[in-house]
Amino acid sequence: MESVPAIFGGTVFALFGGALLAWTGTRFKRREPVAHGVNQVASAALASVAGTVALALGLYCLTRL
Repeated sequence: MESVPAIFGGTVFALFGGALLAWTGTRFKRREPVAHGVNQVASAALASVAGTVALALGLYCLTRL
């Protein structure tokens, strides 16, 4: 029973991290703003770091089964 929350949490983190990285990459590639009112490179870097951390957390949760 302890593995169910780990599977759910890992899946949510992995999906969020992957989606954030895909969205950030698409916005950056099209030269559209990732965040309004912020430097484009800085916002893309911060969003990429957040997406990578979320993806790593999801993979960590899934390997702890």
